[in-house]
Amino acid sequence: MTSQSSDRTGRLYLARHGRTDLNARGLLRGRLDPDLDAAGRDEALRLADALVASGVAAVVSSPLRRAIQTAEAIASSLGLSIRSDARLADRDYGRWAGCTVEQVEAEWGSVDDAPGVEPLADVRARALEALGEIQAGARSPSVAVSHDAVNRTVLGVLDPTLRDANRVAQPTGCVNVLDWDDGSWSVRATGLLPTDPQLGALQRGALERRSNRR
Repeated sequence: MTSQSSDRTGRLYLARHGRTDLNARGLLRGRLDPDLDAAGRDEALRLADALVASGVAAVVSSPLRRAIQTAEAIASSLGLSIRSDARLADRDYGRWAGCTVEQVEAEWGSVDDAPGVEPLADVRARALEALGEIQAGARSPSVAVSHDAVNRTVLGVLDPTLRDANRVAQPTGCVNVLDWDDGSWSVRATGLLPTDPQLGALQRGALERRSNRR
């Protein structure tokens, strides 16, 4: 996926927020604004601990509380402040927020066809615009904390091999690793939990490359 934002190299950790009660109950969240539950707070802390080793220089978040609270845990562990960007907010499900996917599908066939639901093309456009600006303006590596619907649609655009983005695992408290090089994004990994060895390997590789360029 090309962009005019910057030609320099960089890394972005695209995270999903920790769990909320609505996640635990299998309900669409959208613009509803619950806090993290106890499990979600623990997920945020574990993600923060894992990202300390990355040398993160900037943290940007969806303005919804579940994302902000996750971003605050990450930023606090790094001694950073956070910046909020409304373009990273969850997909707007309108009056269907608080329902299950099955309830919406029973009436309309799919969530995409339900009236009042934000079109995926709009979600994709705003999120990609936000990520491009983060890459252009923030020091690398950066963290962006968003939501599963946003992350999946972005990943499906950036990596054509992810044929069905809705099947890309995005557990709460996970992170996706995106690299920027030669004017485009590449997806290095998706849906990594803090304990995944692949995350540590990617972090070490990035730190070694930065050290070699000095």
